Amino acid sequence: MSGEADRTSIEEEVDTGKETAEKNLMKPKDPKVPWAKLRRVDSLNLEAGRVSMVAHDPYQMDWRTTLSLAFQSIGVVYGDIGTSPLYVYASTFTKKINNTDDILGVLSLIIYSIVLIPLLKYVFIVLWANDNGNGGAIALYSLIFRHIKMSLIPNQQPEDRELSNYKLETPSTEFKRAQKLKQKLEGSHVARIVLLLLAIMGTSMVIGEGILTPSISVLSAVSGISTSLGQDAAVGITIAILAVLFYVQRFGTDKVGFSFAPIILVWFLFIGGIGLYNLFKYDIGVLRAFNPKYIYDYFKRNGKEGWLSLGGVFLCITGSQAMFADLGHFNVRSIQISFSCITCPAIVVAYIGQAAFLRKFPEKVANTFYDSVPDPLYWPTFVVAFAAAIIASQAMISGAFSIISQAISLGCFPRVRVVHTSVKHQGQVYIPEVNYMFMIACIVVCAAFKTTEKICHAYGMAVIGDMMITTTLASLIMLVLWKKSRWRVGVFFLGFGFIEIVYFSSQLTKFTAGGYLPIVSAMFLTAVMGIWHYVHKERYMFELKNKVSSAYLNEVANNPDVRRVPGIGLLYELILGHSNILFNH
Repeated sequence: MSGEADRTSIEEEVDTGKETAEKNLMKPKDPKVPWAKLRRVDSLNLEAGRVSMVAHDPYQMDWRTTLSLAFQSIGVVYGDIGTSPLYVYASTFTKKINNTDDILGVLSLIIYSIVLIPLLKYVFIVLWANDNGNGGAIALYSLIFRHIKMSLIPNQQPEDRELSNYKLETPSTEFKRAQKLKQKLEGSHVARIVLLLLAIMGTSMVIGEGILTPSISVLSAVSGISTSLGQDAAVGITIAILAVLFYVQRFGTDKVGFSFAPIILVWFLFIGGIGLYNLFKYDIGVLRAFNPKYIYDYFKRNGKEGWLSLGGVFLCITGSQAMFADLGHFNVRSIQISFSCITCPAIVVAYIGQAAFLRKFPEKVANTFYDSVPDPLYWPTFVVAFAAAIIASQAMISGAFSIISQAISLGCFPRVRVVHTSVKHQGQVYIPEVNYMFMIACIVVCAAFKTTEKICHAYGMAVIGDMMITTTLASLIMLVLWKKSRWRVGVFFLGFGFIEIVYFSSQLTKFTAGGYLPIVSAMFLTAVMGIWHYVHKERYMFELKNKVSSAYLNEVANNPDVRRVPGIGLLYELILGHSNILFNH
């Protein structure tokens, strides 16, 4: 008994000693020295802590976070498409309204353009063709070459795919067809180059939109309040506002979104409410425009003039591509909720209300929006419209940051510093060098064009070009990756492709009036990105062919005849992605 008691006493003393030692290690000896100064902070851990680990998967994200992102997206994504009711009717009827039934035809075009392109194509189809939460043409390209051997750089290492992408496929006609097409694409070097060029051109178009959108939105807002000051004064004020707008980008999408969202939300409430007021006050019969027969009658009645007017109608859907380009900052569910529940109903009702007003006052088409606003709400609406027009430029700026970040990771863009601005959501990035380049480019565009008319022509070309490339790449994904039936893919490609080609043909008539700008800038950026990717590929292949194998390193390390010097050698392996450490004694 005595021996057991002694042993118990000894164990208690040992435990007490351990606890005392642990407390001495955990607490600083000098109470005056704060504990934070004694902790060792690893720089890699610090950098890792700045990058979000929250996934974009809408099924893994709780509804509170999704609704928060949906609210932020209102202030970031929809400024462009949300402010289009300011000028669409004036841009469509550039001369005058010859027949009041033409109003129903244009309204029908607007309604079905919004329903088909932004809502059906982007929100419910294209958004799902994302690359681990990222959107844009470069994300479609990345998604394709991770599943098909289409990359110019070998990319079939295990770490280039997520294991969740692998699954057993049930044999079917669609599966066999997809496999045959996949083999043909993998065996064609021309197909690889064409696919890369499409992705780079789509990225170049979005970058061009990131330059043109701030220019046209801010200049149009300033021009509305400074006509008495002259055009030069309007340009000067625009440049000052642009400088401030690009300065606040450094605070990140999270803060910018929460700051801008209330203004855009109030704007949607204003235009939706005013639209309902005008509908019931002037002519509820404009709801007949939901019948597509009025589109046929419009073109039959106006012919070539009706086709040319599509350039103005197309402005009602500019900004649709921002939903996909900005996807990396949010997620699919948040974009679907905010557009389907708030943005789409508000802008559709706004156009319907303006059409009802024009049915009674067709001579006021030049300034439809403000003339249709009730007198007590005129100045509040004017202030909110001015703020919303300035915020509209935010949509493509953040989208350009996102796709450039993706292009860098694929070796398609010169390396620049990418700053993650949110610890909660991955994909919210800010690129200082690109931000300042955009600011300079916007200032140059404003100073050179001076009017919104020419910038508007250039903007339309950039938007429709990006839409057509997105349709092409998304169709390939549906056919090969999603393994959809040919008739479904055909309906998607031919249906949306036809609509976009018709709009594109109308925009081509404005090539010499400013439409050449996005084409020239896209060609320049495509050349730069293409050359950069070619050099990146050649460097990769050289390092791959001339790398030192692990077997040779082990042989050298274990060779007793090799002269050794004191120290540690670190050798990085390119393919395996880890470091070999050789201890030399």
